[in-house]
Amino acid sequence: MNDRSGQASATASAGPFPVVLAGPSGSGKTTIARELLTRREDLRFSISVTSRPPRETEVDGVDYRFISRSDFERLIAEDGLLEWAEVHGELYGTPRSGLDEARRDGAHLLLDIDVQGARSVRRLDPMAVTIFLLPPTARHILARLEGRGTEDPAALQRRLRTAEAELAGVGEFDYAVVNDDLGQCVEAIEGIIDAESLRVDRSRVATESEAERMSEEIRRVLSDEDPKA
Repeated sequence: MNDRSGQASATASAGPFPVVLAGPSGSGKTTIARELLTRREDLRFSISVTSRPPRETEVDGVDYRFISRSDFERLIAEDGLLEWAEVHGELYGTPRSGLDEARRDGAHLLLDIDVQGARSVRRLDPMAVTIFLLPPTARHILARLEGRGTEDPAALQRRLRTAEAELAGVGEFDYAVVNDDLGQCVEAIEGIIDAESLRVDRSRVATESEAERMSEEIRRVLSDEDPKA
């Protein structure tokens, strides 16, 4: 397993930014997010809230925070969500508190959300990094949905149409990564996070200050070596 915690700390001066993973069902967003969290100390996971009941294998506070529809609607009214949407009759959203807590920790908030949610986060925070995860084939989408065992034929049709619409939005994202191999996919996303941390427009004050400090050192050296000085 690669450990990039030292590399991440070296770029911490750029400041934290949201890292958004989105893509259709079957793209492996949750698996990728969990693996990233085991590898990096500079990430905090955003646990979404939803009004739908948990599936058999889901754990409250780990997979989602499962709340009543009325509690969800209160969060909307109190502006407590970064983004929210109604999907197939259920409400899903990203608590604003998670972003505040991550920033206090100097960490990037990692979001596993749908394409519609990614659009909302980008509007609210233009510095967010959006990554579209593509499954290797369309069969992976169908297999993932069928594997849940929770969808009747009509619901399966709706989710497949949603997946088709989500795939059409790939061009809106900063990056697209095909999740054909877990290790390679995670390494690619780690590379994206590290590269984005080095962008001058994320840390312009710190970068320009460091450049000026180096320039001053060079001027002093040149002055010391100049016989006319």
